[in-house]
Amino acid sequence: MELPYAESWKIKMVEPVRKSTAEEREEWLKAAHYNVFQLKASEVYIDLLTDSGTGAMSDRQWAAMMTGDESYAGSTSFYELRDTIRRITGFEYVVPTHQGRAAENVLFSHLVHAGDYVPGNSHFDTTKGHIEARKAFAVDCTVDDARNTQLEVPFKGNVDPAKLEKALKEYGDKVPFIIVTITNNTAGGQPVSMQNLREVRALADKYGKRVVFDSARFAENAYFIKTREEGYADKTIKEICREMFDLADTMTMSSKKDGLVNMGGFIATRWEDVYEGCKKFAIPYEGYLTYGGMNGRDMAALAVGLDENTEFDMLHTRIHQVALLGKLLDEYGIPYQRPAGGHAIFVDALKVLTNVPKEEFPAQTLTVELYREAGIRACEIGYILADRDPVTRENRFGGNDFVRLAIPRRVYTDNHIRVIAAALKNVYDRRESINHGVRITWEAELMRHFTVKLEPVK
Repeated sequence: MELPYAESWKIKMVEPVRKSTAEEREEWLKAAHYNVFQLKASEVYIDLLTDSGTGAMSDRQWAAMMTGDESYAGSTSFYELRDTIRRITGFEYVVPTHQGRAAENVLFSHLVHAGDYVPGNSHFDTTKGHIEARKAFAVDCTVDDARNTQLEVPFKGNVDPAKLEKALKEYGDKVPFIIVTITNNTAGGQPVSMQNLREVRALADKYGKRVVFDSARFAENAYFIKTREEGYADKTIKEICREMFDLADTMTMSSKKDGLVNMGGFIATRWEDVYEGCKKFAIPYEGYLTYGGMNGRDMAALAVGLDENTEFDMLHTRIHQVALLGKLLDEYGIPYQRPAGGHAIFVDALKVLTNVPKEEFPAQTLTVELYREAGIRACEIGYILADRDPVTRENRFGGNDFVRLAIPRRVYTDNHIRVIAAALKNVYDRRESINHGVRITWEAELMRHFTVKLEPVK
């Protein structure tokens, strides 16, 4: 008899969670202005808001924290981290930051200027925000397959080479670099193939541009290359990671995802001029070059986390759990971005809440309904997150409208996954009775989804 699948780790410490009543949740939603970011963690039963910084660290990581060197300059922990990053990526120069958006802030302060155009594959919220805050423009060159959520293709996160070349021709010297997000979060946690990375590299070389990887989930991307792309089945995750980064010039990293830590990030590059440019902004924005907003113990834990999460078994356990949620939603007929991504399931709200007009934000409405149903906090990755067009100030309704169910790493059991699926099924079963959504009563100019205030449309 074949043995059933089991996790590649065992539980050493537990944290209690509390269920709430429907009446409590209604009160809390109102107090939060129907923005789940404003809920207190104590008001949440299962928290799928993000996989960023919400994972559980290993015994090796906790042990490493005890030996963290807190020296302001020349920390031993920095050099341990730098050497680990060099080994995995091949990049010579490393600038630590306190998280991924800080890495973007430092790098873009050096490279992005007003009037620039930055082509890439579905820039995520902070990436687009840092570009637009500098009066530059993010140009989405994602493949059209990503728009069709029910299409089963293995690499829906890819850059469309034709769209990219058109942007490079049209904007010329106004393109400071090409950015590729691995995996493509906004498109549904979808991976980018090695072949596509080679195509991007070839276009970059043709037009004299450098390539930046937004690498928050690079290890998960390597997993999909190993399991889906011809010629990589027998390669290790670390070998695939090195091959990916050989096709880039620079990377930003939110270590709170595939670094398996609760805080941290970095920039790494093979170019000394990029490093020198980043140094000018890293010191005033983040801190000295050998800590950059992280404690020594944070860097020590990150060095271990990067090593652990570039091994197949760790990634397989994590991605198996995401796939389980997708399988359960398949059984219930609930549409999501197919195939299941690496860190989350992205429910297609436009196909679920067909009675809610786009102007009333179906994905945000579905997010509210899921919390109402069971105290499960998800995240809208759709029309509210897209912000307004920086020129016309109109809402951007052109993309997908997703509810992201982001699974924290090594935190929840498969039984929690089954609860999530059942709660979403209950909402799905009463979808025809949901005819109105929410309207905005207050919003920030950029990255409004974090603090937006909403009210139900009666």
